[in-house]
Amino acid sequence: MIREFHLADWFTLANAVCGVGALFSAMSYIETGLTRHIYYACVLVLSALVFDVIDGRVARWRRKSSAMGRELDSLADVISFGVAPAIIAYACGMQGFYDRIVLAYFVACGVSRLARYNVTAEALSEGTGRVKYFEGTPIPTSILLVALMALAARLGAVRQELWFGSMQLAGFTLHPLVLLFALSGSLMISRIHVPKP
Repeated sequence: MIREFHLADWFTLANAVCGVGALFSAMSYIETGLTRHIYYACVLVLSALVFDVIDGRVARWRRKSSAMGRELDSLADVISFGVAPAIIAYACGMQGFYDRIVLAYFVACGVSRLARYNVTAEALSEGTGRVKYFEGTPIPTSILLVALMALAARLGAVRQELWFGSMQLAGFTLHPLVLLFALSGSLMISRIHVPKP
């Protein structure tokens, strides 16, 4: 199987490895409470974004892409820009019942958005092989949420000090900050057109 990989696919794998590393770092923060682990997690998601950009450029430069590469890219993006940001948010204190529902919704939206892109990419390219716009915001835009979590960690606004506090609804906890993840997920599955660079 490895012989079938193109050069761009190795950068895609690096994206996925960074995403998994971010998960490990977030879990280390939960265990130790050392803020540096949140920083590590956020830097690893940023590194995943760099690899995600590079893999597309390498594929275009080499004019080599494949269906396997496209699927690999989507799977890596789900880990790095869907699951990792949700787990970072959870580690930072969004651990209430409603928070978990919202974070699961965010990941589900990311998965759905990537699946829709893979299915519609050929039609959207109008036979040119290049898509002119995204339908819904791309999943890597979750880097903004990751940056927000890094800032919160830097300012000590995590766990019990999370911005906007928490509220009880029907006996369960909601941290209003998690609603930014709901907004991000909803934008990913929306029909808005985002020009592709």
